Amino acid sequence: MRGTDMTATTDTGPAAPDRDRGAASGDEAAGRGGARPGWLRPLRAGLRRGGIELRHLLRDRKEMSGHLANVVVALLLATFISDDVPGTRIPMAQLTLSGFAAYLLFQIGVINLPQMLVTEREEGTLLRLRATPGGIPAYLVAKSLLIVGVAVATLVVLLGAAAALVDGPLPHGPGGWLTLLWVTGLGLLAVVPLGAAIGAVLPNPREALALIMLPAMALLVTSGAMFPITTMPTVVQNIASVFPLRWMAQGLRASLLPDAARAAEPAGSWQLPTVAMVLAAWAVLGFLLAVPLLRRAARRESGSRLTTRQTRAQLGGAPAA
Repeated sequence: MRGTDMTATTDTGPAAPDRDRGAASGDEAAGRGGARPGWLRPLRAGLRRGGIELRHLLRDRKEMSGHLANVVVALLLATFISDDVPGTRIPMAQLTLSGFAAYLLFQIGVINLPQMLVTEREEGTLLRLRATPGGIPAYLVAKSLLIVGVAVATLVVLLGAAAALVDGPLPHGPGGWLTLLWVTGLGLLAVVPLGAAIGAVLPNPREALALIMLPAMALLVTSGAMFPITTMPTVVQNIASVFPLRWMAQGLRASLLPDAARAAEPAGSWQLPTVAMVLAAWAVLGFLLAVPLLRRAARRESGSRLTTRQTRAQLGGAPAA
């Protein structure tokens, strides 16, 4: 799936100092407005920083091509799938596109975000943020804005291109659009904090992708994102049901496919209340894990650790301690 090209913006070149300087100036501007509630300054600074990072991403051809490659892969898959969903006359390509859309949201939160956090930690971003009042909260707001922007844009491009080129699915009526909105939002709430928690404990950027991609690809295959989950053994279905991707895919199918497609679901229905409960549970768990782990990662950063990592990278790329 071209996982190595699909990382979110992890400016490792000259753009990174520019971005940090722009974000720092935003932090200073947020602090010049006099006394404000404690949460307002980090929020304003984070929104400003997130806007800067989104602009950097749009100007980065490599990153943009990586995200667009995902859309191309999905369209190619849909082109070569000619069967119907079992028990219906709905093209299997529509089910595959719906599930792939869920996987892209999952990937942005659980693969791209951890890589981004690990890379910026290696560059010393967390260390600089420790010295800035409200730096860590502002950083999290900025990353949330960036991830939501990338996820929504990717989903819009995928669904629009699929509808125009391969008769892809679109919501049927206001109810379908509403389901698409809340499943997308709750799905991102479920995977973004989880991705932040993963990024806080991964050792270095080189190992991050290897440690994340294999479990993610296994979930892609077993969660019913590419074909009906009922084709998998019951034990595999039960394991996949623990993780958010299965329910994100089912929720998006509910929003994009006709009701007749429910015949391919294990329960014969969309189970939207269960979708909401499982994703909400993962969102709570992710937040409970992400906040202390990110604070711990920030506390552990020091100038000596940063220098050691940079020296090892220059000498031969040995893993950082």
